Amino acid sequence: MTYMLAVHLENGRVEVRREPLPRVPRGFARIRLLSAGICSTDLELQRGYYGFHGTPGHEFVGEVTAAEDTGWIGKRVAGEINLACGACEWCARDLGRHCPNRTVLGIVKHPGAFREFLTLPVRNLHIVPSSISNEQAVFIEPVAAACEILDQVRVLAGAPVAVLGDGKLGLLVAQVLRARGARVHVYGRHREKLRLIEGDGISTEVIGKALPERAWPMVVDATGSAEGLRAAVALCQPRGTVIMKSTVHGLVKIDTAPAIVNEITLVGSRCGRFEPAIRLLSSGRVKVDRLISDRFTLDQAPQAFRKAATKGVLKVLLQ
Repeated sequence: MTYMLAVHLENGRVEVRREPLPRVPRGFARIRLLSAGICSTDLELQRGYYGFHGTPGHEFVGEVTAAEDTGWIGKRVAGEINLACGACEWCARDLGRHCPNRTVLGIVKHPGAFREFLTLPVRNLHIVPSSISNEQAVFIEPVAAACEILDQVRVLAGAPVAVLGDGKLGLLVAQVLRARGARVHVYGRHREKLRLIEGDGISTEVIGKALPERAWPMVVDATGSAEGLRAAVALCQPRGTVIMKSTVHGLVKIDTAPAIVNEITLVGSRCGRFEPAIRLLSSGRVKVDRLISDRFTLDQAPQAFRKAATKGVLKVLLQ
């Protein structure tokens, strides 16, 4: 095989193209896609985030088909999405996610996972244990993003935390925080989504006309909307912390006075380490099968993106 199918985004349009197989640079592996997930960032890229055009996709599981180290061939893997230079100050501090020279799988200057074969540095790869299915493994990257919160702020057992948003990431964040032992309350707009996590010791509430003010010492904004940060700040107690998980195309307008007057700490949060995510998925403490709304083959990518953008839909897979 010298050509493959690849999804291409440009000017809001989703196409499936035939492209040459990617070459395998030194230190890289070529990976045959098994399954991938369309996330909110992919939909924002379609809307124009980062001025993106190319192949998106960064949540995936695949099988290594070529690598300089032949011990990787045949391994089922997931991959960290930041391709760091390995030589700068940030990389030396083990903070390659902030490397100023990095590229990012399916987002910044590196073609993504929505293609039959993708490439990543071997150092980015993690072997997926047999206890995690292909469909569950697609969630390793977003669960790792949820786990990043635990590396950034101290969350004690029994600590009260509000999660604002009942989309894919919000439901994962709630489960990760609950697995840490926090007392988690999720505010959302969709009763059917909130029911997916209610049996796990997580309390939920459908948002009415207004949210309570100054009610929680820690609030996670996972709304994916421009209004989410303003709502999270209002929900947070004085001297509390707001974790910002929403990625939104365009500028977000907010009155900073409440954050300043109430001395609220704002914490930006994005990618996380894969190791804790793999442990949580393998143990079953984070349940993801019920978050899958639909499945499509790669050549059905236009239909898959339309479905993923439909109101009320959670995770859509490309296989």
